[in-house]
Amino acid sequence: MEQALGTVTIHPTVLTTVARLTTLATPGVARMGDERRLNVERVLCRPGRAGGVDLCINDNAVTVDLHVVAESEANLLRLGQALQSEVSRAIQDMVGMEVLAVNVHVQDVDFPLLWSN
Repeated sequence: MEQALGTVTIHPTVLTTVARLTTLATPGVARMGDERRLNVERVLCRPGRAGGVDLCINDNAVTVDLHVVAESEANLLRLGQALQSEVSRAIQDMVGMEVLAVNVHVQDVDFPLLWSN
């Protein structure tokens, strides 16, 4: 029989850090976008926000909104699907929480500046 030694609490900033670093490590992501927006979901749950990541924790399950700027060569659909898979896996593996959804918002595409003379 295992004895309970206490509780384990994961702060929302840990989840945003895991999501952000996983996103930035995904090929095709140039940088994080800007998550400045207000929605009903944020009022109804415990939010966590940091640099392009907006998350909602409700009943020990997580919904993540990623705001990204893609590299110009990236296939946006494949990038979004890869981010959904990778961020969901990282949160489940590292924190052990259920991930309800990973919503990807591609806010811009980072095209290199082309200078012509």
